[in-house]
Amino acid sequence: MDCQARLIGPEEEKRFDAFISSHPKGHFLQSYGWGEVKATTGWQPLRLVLEREGTIIAAASLLKRQLPYVGKAILYAPRGPVVDFHDPALFDAMLAAINRVAAEQGAIFFKIDPDIPESDTAVKQLLQYRGFRLAAAGEGFDGVQPRHVFRLDLTPSPEELLAAMHSKTRYNIRLAKRRGVIIKNNCTLDDLPVFYELLKETAIRDRFLIRSYDYFATMWREMVDRGYAKLFLAYYQGQPVAGTLAFIMGDKAWYLYGASSNSYRNVMPNYLIQWTMILWAKEQGCTLYDFRGVPGNLDEDNPLYGLYRFKKGFSGVFTEFVGEYDLVYKPFYYWLWHTALPLYSRGFRRLLFWKKKAQAEN
Repeated sequence: MDCQARLIGPEEEKRFDAFISSHPKGHFLQSYGWGEVKATTGWQPLRLVLEREGTIIAAASLLKRQLPYVGKAILYAPRGPVVDFHDPALFDAMLAAINRVAAEQGAIFFKIDPDIPESDTAVKQLLQYRGFRLAAAGEGFDGVQPRHVFRLDLTPSPEELLAAMHSKTRYNIRLAKRRGVIIKNNCTLDDLPVFYELLKETAIRDRFLIRSYDYFATMWREMVDRGYAKLFLAYYQGQPVAGTLAFIMGDKAWYLYGASSNSYRNVMPNYLIQWTMILWAKEQGCTLYDFRGVPGNLDEDNPLYGLYRFKKGFSGVFTEFVGEYDLVYKPFYYWLWHTALPLYSRGFRRLLFWKKKAQAEN
């Protein structure tokens, strides 16, 4: 294929994002700004473009993490690369360019988790024929990025969207309005601490870890200020009771972060704030709204089942992606990464635990 590949710098950020936004497989995780967010957490973003006659025809935001001691690295393209996976020649050209970057960076493997449905056997075969291997499933949402999501088609009218929802979901949206829940959708950076306090309250209640406030401040600077994210806050009787962060790229929107107070849960603010985000996404010209992760295990005993039921009530389509695929360049180091290092870490933590326990008893 007659094309050229190169890494770009910040002077081409707008051009890069314009391609990501316009591509059918464009995703906010492949945006220039998201790479800047991840740069604060130990990743180095590398933006690669494939061009023909000066026009970008494929792109990838590659996240590189340097491994300690061994002088090697890993490469990861979250929900990428942004390429037509059904054009083998184009995919091969993009993969060849990524492989060259991987060699230059000393990568032991390259990970992808593309926005491709599990039912697409042609793409799965393409990945296998090109040497990718399906990575082991994780816990919770089954991977680095959720493998299972709900997605809502936004092309119907608001009235049609509301009518298609589960009756209890419609009832709770209207209940929140009747009870006087107010949604603030013109939030500024001054509102971010309010959201973060709600997020801390949620994390304690639901027993999960959250990132630092500085991480969310960076997210605001790199994504909200670029127009790729928006904060929503729900108030009841003047008190903040729920908050969400929505992301947008091209004609798609994603619900990424949600938080709620332990107080006034009976006025159903989460339903109204979600409906407000859906209407906002539709007003922005989006045709798809992604509720993000839900568990693949739909057993009612699953602690995440309540989240699944909440998102299901908005009548999105349950979608399973192909999952994570790794292209291994250095098998020995790949084995160390996935087998020896995790075993060592678990053993070291157990040894440390028993040492502290013995010291406490003595």
